[in-house]
Amino acid sequence: MSYILSIETSTAICSVAIHNEGKLQANADLYLEKSHSNSLTPLIEQLLHHCDLQMGDLNAIAVSSGPGSYTGLRIGLSTAKGLCYALDIPLISISSLDSMTSQVLNFHKGDNSIYIPMLDARRMEVFYKVSDANLLEVGKMSNLIIEEDSFRDYINKHERIFLFGNGAEKAFSILENQSKKFIWIDNVNPSAQFYGQMAYNKFKNKQFEDLAYFEPNYGKEFYSPKSKKKSFLDLNR
Repeated sequence: MSYILSIETSTAICSVAIHNEGKLQANADLYLEKSHSNSLTPLIEQLLHHCDLQMGDLNAIAVSSGPGSYTGLRIGLSTAKGLCYALDIPLISISSLDSMTSQVLNFHKGDNSIYIPMLDARRMEVFYKVSDANLLEVGKMSNLIIEEDSFRDYINKHERIFLFGNGAEKAFSILENQSKKFIWIDNVNPSAQFYGQMAYNKFKNKQFEDLAYFEPNYGKEFYSPKSKKKSFLDLNR
């Protein structure tokens, strides 16, 4: 038995799942804005209860390595690290983009197709990664401002180019004019339920993260707009 608890909080969705040797036992996705801090721990407790498991039965924790929401990723990682420290079990990281590609491959697998998950990074910018039908990396994770000729190099090399994720709709509206090979799949989001086999493979190969130093890839530097309210010091200048 190898029970792995997975935590996915890179978007507005708070998602948790439990797998045993890569097979899904239970999962819960909460589609509520800003629910991570209040809902993550209760969701974990509920899943353990439904699976008739205790915290001590867990063999590892898998958590999103990004990219995505700075606040969401921080909440997920701090929870995962806390559990790993308390239970003395390893931490595994899974890309949010890979979890979406794994989801799509269950229904749209083609040998000469490529898969481009996209997370919205505001305006016309997205976080993305390019993978083949075997989930092997074709293009590394990066951020990109979508333009009419984006991904043009893939058109002649591949039969279909799948776009999905909450940043894909705005990209498709521009890219569809290039070629009919671009296919947009709606309603694909990062979810812990699709961490199973990837997390189990890393567990078997002992591909663990350093609890003290591991940080997620946020995609780009965290930006916090300056408050328009005058501070005490400003009022006394």
